[in-house]
Amino acid sequence: MKRILRKTVYFFTLLLIAGFPPEISSAHNEQQHHVHGSTQPAPASTNPLIEEMTALDAAFRDIVSAAALGDTEKVQGAIESLHGAMEKTREGMRAGTVTLPKNAARTKEFTERDAKFHEKLDALDRATRRKNQREMLRITKQLLDGCVQCHQTFRK
Repeated sequence: MKRILRKTVYFFTLLLIAGFPPEISSAHNEQQHHVHGSTQPAPASTNPLIEEMTALDAAFRDIVSAAALGDTEKVQGAIESLHGAMEKTREGMRAGTVTLPKNAARTKEFTERDAKFHEKLDALDRATRRKNQREMLRITKQLLDGCVQCHQTFRK
């Protein structure tokens, strides 16, 4: 159990150090605009993938911490905050409003990875409902591994 926790914390730290990918950070910064001399958030992004990645970043900060502490309610809350994001990304893929910054021709592979990722999120939700911390930690690590692999493949 300590080994799983240590690896989970390691991968989360790695993701935090890496931060947002440049295309997400710059897109997020471009969403700021000036209103009466102050900077205000702009309307929602036109790229649902960026919206989903931003939501995942926030959710995973809570998920990793809460899973390590066995706080099932906080993990469930973080998972629930993601509802709807996947559907928007999938619709954006169909409508062409989602573009992959790297390996754009591999859209089918991206879609398959995304589906597997969300299946793992469902498995994490089930583990929290069973209050199985060991399983929560194992699945959290798998999810983070999936993030890293996907970013290596599809992010510039």
